[in-house]
Amino acid sequence: MAEFSSTSIVGVNFELTTRYHEPLPVELDAFGLICSAKDRILKKVVAIKKLTRPFGSATLAKQAFREIIGLSDVFISPKEDLYIVTELMWTNLQQLIAKGPVHDDFAKYFTYQVLRGLKYVHSAGIIHRDLKPSSLLINENCDLRICNFGHARLQDRQMTGYVATRYYRAPEVMLNWQEYTEKVDIWSTACILAEMLRGKPLFPATSHTEQFNLFVQLLGNPSERTVEKIKNKNTRGFVQNLPQCKREPFKEVFPEINSSVSDLLERMLLFDVDDRISTEKALAHPYMAPYHDPTDEPVVESKFDWRFDNADVSISAWKAAVFKEVLLFRQFSTQARYQTTIRNAILKATHGHPTPEDETPRHVAPDNLTPGNATHSVAAFPITEIEHFPPSDTENFLDDDYSSFINDFN
Repeated sequence: MAEFSSTSIVGVNFELTTRYHEPLPVELDAFGLICSAKDRILKKVVAIKKLTRPFGSATLAKQAFREIIGLSDVFISPKEDLYIVTELMWTNLQQLIAKGPVHDDFAKYFTYQVLRGLKYVHSAGIIHRDLKPSSLLINENCDLRICNFGHARLQDRQMTGYVATRYYRAPEVMLNWQEYTEKVDIWSTACILAEMLRGKPLFPATSHTEQFNLFVQLLGNPSERTVEKIKNKNTRGFVQNLPQCKREPFKEVFPEINSSVSDLLERMLLFDVDDRISTEKALAHPYMAPYHDPTDEPVVESKFDWRFDNADVSISAWKAAVFKEVLLFRQFSTQARYQTTIRNAILKATHGHPTPEDETPRHVAPDNLTPGNATHSVAAFPITEIEHFPPSDTENFLDDDYSSFINDFN
């Protein structure tokens, strides 16, 4: 059994295994405290997020189950708090923009990474629904990670209406309330790209009415075809009664940005989702040419199985499921590290050279970005699922609650 040591970090009790030392506070949010710590095994600084009382309710247990993805490590303390270990990202895009407009080269590189990630997420049938600069984490190599998937859902005929931070909210979310597609993420990405280049939000509004007026002032009035798609009579009347505005070319409205990015923004910021550019076409746009590689922009082979999210099972069943995932992950990680150690030992003995665990990123960031003394900000980034290859002795880790949990999906 792992040994734990307890320490107080900004008044929060952290129980860490002896694998981690020198913890420091990074961020305290609504979901828990995040700290950095040195990992004795991986020999690097990582981020550790504490989920307090994850089994206090079925909702909390379900959220805990969602969190066990894209991890370096995960463990449950003696007090049954859940600790999630991920890569440490040193800043987020919001903190970079706060320093002023982002140079076009870096705005392009960050946008490419967002679109590449969205292509993968959308291919799994998932919509992020809450993209914003603070949800885009960046490390010292300018590698970007999409985080905050708390509002992410499978695309369905009926979707929740109130999603996305207002500045980045697509018009169809307000117009049709519960009918929208993955194109809402494209709209949000365009708002973020424009904000990077301008150093300020594109649609800063305090209400739906004000925001839609800002849409029309920049984009002109929606076409009759678009207005006809609005099912709510009152909403349709509101849009029809808006002051008449003519759409001006972006390169004239924003002379500070180049014509290539202006063209991409115009294709991403369209009222009609049927006309709005897709993730794949946005990646193939000339503005993305320095990084676009269709052979290195993966998609999933099958849609994400979200049935667990609607499972009506007991708290103890969710708890059993979380314990199961933690056990499988830790045993697989231990097995993988052991195999890597043996492999590297053989290579060294035969005058070879051990290969690093992670390959050098295919896409290299522009070399003149200096994050400087950026404030730390981290979060889990569940972009891909972890494949488990557990040792055979974990097959017996099933109790009645977990068995009934599994049966709900059969």
